[in-house]
Amino acid sequence: MFSENNTCDNAICIERCKWFSGSSIKNKLIFLSSSSLESKSKIETENTMRYYISDLHFFHENLNHSLDCRGFASAHEMNEYIIEKWNKKVREGDEVVILGDFSAGHAEETNEVLRRLYGRLFLIEGNHDHVIRHRKFDTSRFGWIKPYAEVHDNKRKVVLSHYPIFCYNGQYRLDDEGKPKSYMLYGHVHNSHDELLINEFIYRTRQTLVKSRYVDEPQPIPCHMINCFCMFSDYTPLTLDEWIEVDEKRRQKLWE
Repeated sequence: MFSENNTCDNAICIERCKWFSGSSIKNKLIFLSSSSLESKSKIETENTMRYYISDLHFFHENLNHSLDCRGFASAHEMNEYIIEKWNKKVREGDEVVILGDFSAGHAEETNEVLRRLYGRLFLIEGNHDHVIRHRKFDTSRFGWIKPYAEVHDNKRKVVLSHYPIFCYNGQYRLDDEGKPKSYMLYGHVHNSHDELLINEFIYRTRQTLVKSRYVDEPQPIPCHMINCFCMFSDYTPLTLDEWIEVDEKRRQKLWE
């Protein structure tokens, strides 16, 4: 589970780090929450689960008629449906990572939604999450708010970003059975033409054979990017394993 000490603070610290690679020095920007890094510990226990979901867009009326065409009669009806689906799945002690674009509403009404949702919440900041900077927004509802994070979920690295990352940390790492040890979870693109292009990228990447110092024969490039768009799960937060299953079934239909 995430450390209890990972209290939320919207101020994001940017630390410039340097490291040596042979005789050269490289610079890298590391984005940290102003509290602490994510603790590494077992995610799922008998009593606790971790779920992921993206792009809920509470109070975003236009999404019922354009882009997503969600089909609800009003933003209120959409909000109530999402809350119902969420609370049927999530228990009070569970953790939910929201991969951005949580709410388009004002601070007070967004706070009311947050009070109704079960679980311990963590937010990867999206481009529509302007409300988190409002002085009346209740940031204490979140364990942390970050633009990017890497966590561990049952011995697997999970790279978390609102935006898809095509070459992500740990992408080539496989276990002894050849199963991926790293996944990239994203949102932002919904089920748009951008998602179709990402699907094409994943397909072509997996069809590309490359040589490795670890094996004699060329192997397909691992690429395990998962779009956690809420409509793909009927607005229900899912575990990593559930998202893997949903994602593979959805993409296979597109590849047929």
